[in-house]
Amino acid sequence: MPQNTPKPDDRSDNVEKLQDMAKNTIGNMEAAEEAMGFLDGDEREALREKNERRKKSLEGFRQEILDEAAARKNGYSGDH
Repeated sequence: MPQNTPKPDDRSDNVEKLQDMAKNTIGNMEAAEEAMGFLDGDEREALREKNERRKKSLEGFRQEILDEAAARKNGYSGDH
């Protein structure tokens, strides 16, 4: 039976992936804002709450981007 081995930790493109995720989140927030104009009551409130959670996620993405960029600058090569 073949043994499964974990893939090596490759952080070389984490900054770019996180940036893409942040851009997608911003796009989703903007689309939700537009949609709110057509909704009322509970649906509008649900989207407003979802956008609040997205804002918190964006803060996390930004911090992770800074952390990953610093790791890259400090010599993390991604081949560990």
